[in-house]
This record gives sequence, C-alpha cells and structure tokens, in this order.
Amino acid sequence: MVVPPEFIPYLGSHVCKPNCSQNLVTDNVEVMEGDVAVISCRVKNNDDSVIQLLNPNRQTIYFRDVRPLKDARFQLVNFSDNELRVSLSNVSLSDEGRYVCQLYTDPPQEAYADITVLIPPGNPIIESREGQVIEGNETEMTCTAMGSKPAATIRWMKGDKELQGISKVEETYDHMFTVTSQLRFIVTKEDDGMPVVCIVDHPAVKDFQALTYLVVHYKPEVKIIVEFPDGLPREGQNMELSCQAKGKPHPQQINWVKVDDDLPSHALITGPDLYIENLNKTYNGTYRCFAANSVGESYDDYILYVYDSRAGEGAPRAVDHAVIGGVVAVVVFAMLCLLIILGRYFARHKGTYFTHEAKGADDAADADTAIINAEGGHNNSDEKKEYYI
Repeated sequence: MVVPPEFIPYLGSHVCKPNCSQNLVTDNVEVMEGDVAVISCRVKNNDDSVIQLLNPNRQTIYFRDVRPLKDARFQLVNFSDNELRVSLSNVSLSDEGRYVCQLYTDPPQEAYADITVLIPPGNPIIESREGQVIEGNETEMTCTAMGSKPAATIRWMKGDKELQGISKVEETYDHMFTVTSQLRFIVTKEDDGMPVVCIVDHPAVKDFQALTYLVVHYKPEVKIIVEFPDGLPREGQNMELSCQAKGKPHPQQINWVKVDDDLPSHALITGPDLYIENLNKTYNGTYRCFAANSVGESYDDYILYVYDSRAGEGAPRAVDHAVIGGVVAVVVFAMLCLLIILGRYFARHKGTYFTHEAKGADDAADADTAIINAEGGHNNSDEKKEYYI
C-alpha cells in the first residue's frame, strides 16, 4: 500500500478491539465493456476511521475524498463517514480484477470487490451442411458465437420444440471465447419451411439469436378426386377424374393408366384430368394416376364400377320394399296374436254356457224335468237366462 505523505496526518491510531462493531463491506461488480462500474465501500458504525480504495495493483485510487491516481475515469460519487463510492467509466478488459476497500483500524480491515468485464459475443452465425435436404435424411447445422467473455451458451429451437446440440468452447489468445454448437436431426416433409433458431445466452445480452428456415424436398402426395358425376357412375354418363399432386419440387409429370388394361380409346387426358365419355361396363377397372418429381414417384388408384342406367333408381326401391315388407310382417304378426287372444276368449265363455246348461239339469226335481230343462223349456219366470256373445 502506498499512501502519499500529505495524507499521513489523517491516519490516526484507531484500535479495533475484539468487541469492535465496525464492519466493512463491498460488492462484486459485473459490467459490460465500455459501460460504467460503480464500487461502493461501506462501513457500519464508523468511528472516524479512514476509508480508501485501492486498484488490483494496490495503488490508491481514492483516499477519503481525494484521488491520488491520475486516471480521470475514476470519479467520486459519494463520500461520508460510512461510505466511499467511486465510479469507473469506459471500462475495458484491462480494468478487470480485485479492488480493495480498506479501513484504517488497528489492525486494518479489508473487503474485496471483483470487477468482471462482460464482453458480448458477435452476431451468431448459422451454417447448414446443405441448402436443401430430402425427407428422411439427416441434416446438420452449426451455430457460432465468437469473441465473448465469459463463454456463451447456445440453445436450439425447431418450431416450438427445443433440440439438443453439441457445443465446443475455444479460448483465444486474448482470453476471449468462441462457442460452436452442432445440431443433427432427421427431417420429414412436415419440416419444410420450419424455422430453426440458434439462441445465444450470455450475461451481457438478451434474446440474441439467428434464424434459418428448413428447405425439405419430398416426393409427391397424390389423391384422385371425382369431379363428376355425383353419386354412382351409370351407363351413358360422362366422368372426369382429377389427379391432385403436391410435392417439393412440384411434380414435373402426371400420367394416367388403367391397371392391367389400356385406357378407353376415346378417354381424354388434359393435364392432371382424365375425361371419359359415355360410360359402359367395359370401362370397369382400376385407374391409376402417377406423379413424379426429382425425389421420387407416387400414385393413387380409383376403382370404377359402372352401374346400369337404372342402378340409381333400383337401390332406393329395394330399400323401400324391404321397409314395406317389414311393416307387413309386423302387422300380420299382430293380427295372428289378436286372433289367438280372441279364440281363447270365446272358448272360455262357451265353456261357461255349457256349465249353466248342466246346472239347470241338476236343479230339476226328476228326470222328466231335467230333460225339459236341457231342451230349453221354461216352466216359470224365475229360471236362469242364457246370454250369447
């Protein structure tokens, strides 16, 4: 420690006994290169002891409120019995190190403030092994963040999904760091146009990233659409089939064939469309549309079955007859049940009639009277009456 002679009168004999309540504290500082760093030396319950601030070479920057060091970048922010606060402007990497807050007691007290200079990386750079990739293949990308302190970390995002890369850190001659992250993954056709983002995390910067978009080539996806007729194809009608093909690059050629046979002689192919006039049953079969690009070839099939001209009417009638037949069956069954119930009812009441007739014979005084009663004779007005239903 170097103390200029003119400051010696300020150095009293302040003894800090074991129960001394003075407490010297400070804080570490992180600052971006070119910004301002502030160092604060604070004392609790100071008893007029002298506070001074030393640089990493233990040269006095401030002694109380006086700056002996001839560096105008250091400026006094606050001085009191309890604090010495100093700012350092235009911080450079050479300013990094351990600064000492010193309190003149016996023995002296010291507290240390480490200044860390943060240097953000340069703009991240994304490079791809190939400009375009075929679906199902592996692609490789690298992202580089150069010239930072401390070393940055790199993350990858594909759409809204985070991917894991492999990072390598290199320290340069000037104690700076370059970080390179490598990412590999298998692509699908759904990845075409998907954003891939390299995100650089560093204490000196936020939301530092680079962006690229995937270009994925894939073979065509083919689908046959029936433009007309609506419903079942019938004899005598015209038909148009459209072959819709999507791929990257766009399919260069689209072809129509009939599987295991030739196309009808008067079938007309216009671009992706197949047009057939005056359908008949000889046209039945499988019609196939091929689409191809530089990646590969795909196809879709349409099975044609031509119904006769009444096919569209016959089917609904068949359904109606079935419904009517079902209703008739239910009605017949209900009538049979009703007849059975009525038959049992009449049989029961007829049995009652015979019982009454026999009862009349039982009530006769003799055989002659019984015969008369059985034949339906009426001897007096009190005889039982018979009812027929």
